[in-house]
Amino acid sequence: MKKQQLILVGSGVALLCLIYFFGRTIPPKKNPGAVAAAAGTTEITFKTILEASKQQLSPALQAHVAQLETAVVRGDVKEQQIKVYKQLADFWKDSAHLLLPYGYYSAQAAKLENSQKSLTFAAQFFLEGIRRQENPELQRWMATEAKELFEKALQIAPNNDSLKIGLGSCYLLGNISDNPMQGIMMIREVAERDPENMYAQFQLGLGSLISGQLDKAIDRMLKVVQHQPANIEAILILAEAYERHNDKANAVKWYNESKKHIHNADVVKEIDERIKLLGNK
Repeated sequence: MKKQQLILVGSGVALLCLIYFFGRTIPPKKNPGAVAAAAGTTEITFKTILEASKQQLSPALQAHVAQLETAVVRGDVKEQQIKVYKQLADFWKDSAHLLLPYGYYSAQAAKLENSQKSLTFAAQFFLEGIRRQENPELQRWMATEAKELFEKALQIAPNNDSLKIGLGSCYLLGNISDNPMQGIMMIREVAERDPENMYAQFQLGLGSLISGQLDKAIDRMLKVVQHQPANIEAILILAEAYERHNDKANAVKWYNESKKHIHNADVVKEIDERIKLLGNK
């Protein structure tokens, strides 16, 4: 395994953890150099992620996680394996503070439990993390994991619209298909049948922003904030869409609106800096 790949994966693992625990509300500015470097790596597997994660542990924690991993191998009953997978998940989240291994082991436990609730929880963890992850290879890995979990949950609840939207979003956000319309069509089917489904409207608006269809992104997000005026993510995406559309007045309006719902001084400061930059352009 190339050292460069381990460094990229390790930084992606750590970044997701920092955002999860300390928060990032404003979409990050992309680092073209890092993205290009990541794109040149081979496909990431959990083995790669686990190795990069272990390198960030102290020797004592490495020894502890090795004991838990041995317990998984020895577990010959499903309930024992579920228990150990949950212990591993708790270790990576609470002791190691690294979230990709936490998500993976939570997913392994959910697959064995095979309940709609546990599968959906694990799938949503990965799906939400995609937008907070800047490494495209890790995004793709997370989307693939989420896709499998959503598909298993849909086998239990085939008519659940939220699960259909989640599955479509894996394709939309995770770049796991050569046909980006595959995910959009899944979500659009729900949105056309139920125009008041704001989860579908939000995901379609996000997809429009990603693809540069700014007018569509603005229309979708305006509909979401009309129905959900405290939806901070929708407000900030709306502000960003206006900013990228070069509509400074509306961008500033919605950035200021977002501050009414944010109680983190550092995030408010970052928004104020963004507003200041808009005034200087």
